[in-house]
Amino acid sequence: MADNPYLADFYEDMKRWSFHSQVFFLSRRLYDSLHILKDPEPVIQDRCMYEDAEIFARNLYLQGRMQEKDWDTYWELYELMRELVPAPELIIYLRASVPTLLHRINHRGRDYEQGVSVDYLEQLNRLYEDWVEGFSLCPTLIIPADELDFVKHEAHLEQIAAWLSYKALPEFFKTRPASVRRRRGRKVPKAQPPLPGVEWRLQRARK
Repeated sequence: MADNPYLADFYEDMKRWSFHSQVFFLSRRLYDSLHILKDPEPVIQDRCMYEDAEIFARNLYLQGRMQEKDWDTYWELYELMRELVPAPELIIYLRASVPTLLHRINHRGRDYEQGVSVDYLEQLNRLYEDWVEGFSLCPTLIIPADELDFVKHEAHLEQIAAWLSYKALPEFFKTRPASVRRRRGRKVPKAQPPLPGVEWRLQRARK
């Protein structure tokens, strides 16, 4: 996010800079996706193009912060990208309440984010829920981020990684290189207990 040259201006005047900022993010997703396709190793991307378009850009349009002609142009670019870029093998959705989001925004300490409104975050959450409910291009793992904090507690990240490797996607992780499968030399028991609040969705791809 920090390398977006429009971001500070966007938070000052969302209506004026929404299109510029969102097109920049979309171009970055395309750039990252093309490099990921060339990488022989597994790659974790912090945000996908689907979120950019179907949540953040859509939210700006619905709230009247992006003009209709800008939205139409943006959506055409997004649909073209969907045709060009293969779907990921897995999406992990960190589900967090607005109080948790506000706390983490405050903790992150970016000046330009401090004025983000509760209404803006509530609308983002509603769009996230609608999107993840209908998304079917790849499996989706939903993690209750109010209870799990990967920044403060590394054990939470280890717990999710172990659960993925041995419970949710064992066949996928068996095909990864040994360096990816190892977790600091420790063996994790195959009998992984269920993680409270975690949802695993494997939907058929749309035809």
